[in-house]
Amino acid sequence: MKIAIGSDHGGYNLKEHIKKVFSEKGYEFVDFGCDDAVTSVDYPKYAFAAGEAVANGECDLGILVCSTGIGISIAANKIKGIRCAHCCDEYSAMMTRKHNNANILAMGEKVVGVWTAERMVENFLTTEFEGGRHERRVNLITDYENK
Repeated sequence: MKIAIGSDHGGYNLKEHIKKVFSEKGYEFVDFGCDDAVTSVDYPKYAFAAGEAVANGECDLGILVCSTGIGISIAANKIKGIRCAHCCDEYSAMMTRKHNNANILAMGEKVVGVWTAERMVENFLTTEFEGGRHERRVNLITDYENK
């Protein structure tokens, strides 16, 4: 599985941690930046780059990190075809895949601890979309987006 990953300076350290831990588990990452935790950058740039890679099929899923996860998720959700879920716990990260077929997980480095972030990513990457009644609901969102 190929994962788009991106962050701003506020999420850089957690992004790097996630890449390290999950690369060791066999996941492949395409890193859309940023390059350090010191230089102030604009989070939409990284949300758009990673989100476009997911939307166009270059990557299967995405992970975005900023200080809170809020801004970067708002930016990613402006991309047609992206369902980016801002999560702060492992249950939500699992359920957003299972019921919402989210294709990008957003989180905040200053909001979740490393252990929780790891569990969130694990749940997000390993949970399949349940379909059924949930597919009808996701299709309603997609239909609205396409009009």
